[in-house]
Amino acid sequence: MVLRHIMTKRLPEALRLGRSQQKECGQPLQDKVQLKGRDLLTLKNFTGEEIKYMLWLSADLKFRIKQKGEYLPLLQGKALGMIFEKRSTRTRLSTETGDVLSSMTDAVLARVYKQSDLDILAKEASIPIVNGLSDLYHPIQILADYLTLQEHYGSLKGLTLSWIGDGNNILHSIMMSAAKFGMHLQVATPKGYEPDPSITKLAEQYAKENGTKLSLTNDPLEAACGGNVLITDTWISMGQEEEKKKRLQAFQGYQVTMKTAKVAAPDWTFLHCLPRKPEEVDDEVFYSPRSLVFPEAENRKWTIMTDPYVNISILVKILTVVDQPEHQSPLPVNHGRLYNSYTEIL
Repeated sequence: MVLRHIMTKRLPEALRLGRSQQKECGQPLQDKVQLKGRDLLTLKNFTGEEIKYMLWLSADLKFRIKQKGEYLPLLQGKALGMIFEKRSTRTRLSTETGDVLSSMTDAVLARVYKQSDLDILAKEASIPIVNGLSDLYHPIQILADYLTLQEHYGSLKGLTLSWIGDGNNILHSIMMSAAKFGMHLQVATPKGYEPDPSITKLAEQYAKENGTKLSLTNDPLEAACGGNVLITDTWISMGQEEEKKKRLQAFQGYQVTMKTAKVAAPDWTFLHCLPRKPEEVDDEVFYSPRSLVFPEAENRKWTIMTDPYVNISILVKILTVVDQPEHQSPLPVNHGRLYNSYTEIL
């Protein structure tokens, strides 16, 4: 398959190109990307090429459905099972669950407390399992974040991500994937709230393999220094409500403000997966033109099924083989400056 080059550098002019001036880009080589039938439990299990293809397909579907108004019934006839653990109904996911759901559905999206429950479900089920959120990872959120940054910056390679907050599942998912895109990661967490040591060890290995930088500190300004993307999340995750007073005290000084942004890169932006609380980021940053939180929220729609009437890319990836001619249509350059050069992204 021929890859068409589009832009050579990040050019703001691309945003002003008319439809008649739009150049094109092709899609990644699919012979290296086999996603059909696979579980999405953590981005640790996917190569950089595979994650890049997920982003490509997400962007393609977003453009064709939202911008062009195409009707793409790619998942017509498929059934999705969804599991949402509640405190009042904490049912342990068992081998029987996997067997039953495999006989009734084509895939399962599970939002659970324990990653180990997902691992058991994936082991026993004969259908793909998608991690909607667990204590260790939140991969579908990170795919939305990367799509947002790709649209804004044109390329992920070389960006520095500055995480300021809790060493939680969002951070873990970033640590399992950022280096695969050539992104550097600077992390600041309060003492006692660092990321999981085993995940840190693996992230250090990824950084070494990909020639990127990974740093961990307890100083928010140190992590923000030179960062292109300032990222934070809730300080109190589901199930941690009893720790609220202790956590609020521990995270004093971790609010993202314009003071934080002053030490960041000149082109800094801000991400938060929502819902946001004022102690995590102040209004000046959250509602500023640099904040990408609302495009970020929308892009969750294009990287996972949140609307039962829209066929979105994660399930398209694992339930279908996207190799039909209509799925090889070009993307416009001015669609958020998606790509500088497609070969650069690959």
